[in-house]
Amino acid sequence: MIKTIQTVVVKLGTSTLTGGTRDLSRPRMVDIIRQLVTLRQDGHRVVVVSSGAMAAGRELLENPSLPNHLPAKQMLSAVGQGYLMQVYSMLFGLYDTHIGQVLLTHDDLSHRTRYLNARDTLNTLLDYGIVPVINENDTVAVEEIKFGDNDTLSAQIANLLNADLLIILTDQDGLYDRDPRLDTEAHLIPEVRAIDERIRALAGVSVSGLGVGGMVSKIQASQLAMRSGTRAIIANGNTPDILLRLMAGESLGTTFVPSVGQVESHKRWLLAERPQGALQIDDGAVRVLTQQGASLLPVGVLHLNNGFERGAVVLVTDRQDRPIAQGLVNYSSVELEQIRGHRSQDIIDILGYTYGDEAIHRDNMVLM
Repeated sequence: MIKTIQTVVVKLGTSTLTGGTRDLSRPRMVDIIRQLVTLRQDGHRVVVVSSGAMAAGRELLENPSLPNHLPAKQMLSAVGQGYLMQVYSMLFGLYDTHIGQVLLTHDDLSHRTRYLNARDTLNTLLDYGIVPVINENDTVAVEEIKFGDNDTLSAQIANLLNADLLIILTDQDGLYDRDPRLDTEAHLIPEVRAIDERIRALAGVSVSGLGVGGMVSKIQASQLAMRSGTRAIIANGNTPDILLRLMAGESLGTTFVPSVGQVESHKRWLLAERPQGALQIDDGAVRVLTQQGASLLPVGVLHLNNGFERGAVVLVTDRQDRPIAQGLVNYSSVELEQIRGHRSQDIIDILGYTYGDEAIHRDNMVLM
């Protein structure tokens, strides 16, 4: 049973948003949104990763006959993205709920500074009770459109926010041991603990033909979530009250169970990164880091080695240059050089802005 979920990422596929038709299905969308709002009212932090921009573009242009190449798809996305958000805003508005549009690409999540900015923006939206609605920036992405990258994007967002659960809604009940479209004896696989070649071989293509990703991309996204320590569920978006029932612990769809916890997975990722710089800290900072599990504050930083950007992975050493920790730094080397040795409350006076009290937050640091 799923207990005390705090942060939930819900990926809505095109087939879910259209109800299997050519246009956006307002009844289907408002039903999903009703469930999302209910989860938020129950205290959960809800993030939506949405497909459907191209379907919205087709609807707005009255389903034109277009060549099947990327510029046409990007054109549909450009036309449909604003329209899709307009529909979302109107339907969420029925429940007095605000939304915030966030367009991302792989580059935004692979560049450390933009990664942190995206995380800060999403967390701020959630802190103010606003539901982020995220989409791949299809008008500038190329390969992402071809491979249904919103599935992978949803897993990356789950990792970015340390989400407890990723729910991928599609037009199938989950992963089957055989193709249910061809074999009536096919059985749903309720739980997957490891993704191997046998599991990958069970994936097929998109059933509806409306979306760009099939079960393959959903399994890849689930695998990424598992590696990040996040539980993932692939389920049918047409199942009545699917989100509420999943959150109540009902066994629906296919659950992908992570083999590691979030903290353990995050620490392994930090340790795997090659440091781009180093911070030497004083004895007091060493004590609070190693004995109290605290964050590293600028006041404890003595010296910096090498230049680095905000969000870089840096090594933390003591006065004898012995490794103490490794983590993601909240300030660039230029900024840290100005605020090192100073109290956190002085940061805004020195820089004119602040990214927080910590040089490295304890959630983004592993002791060595």
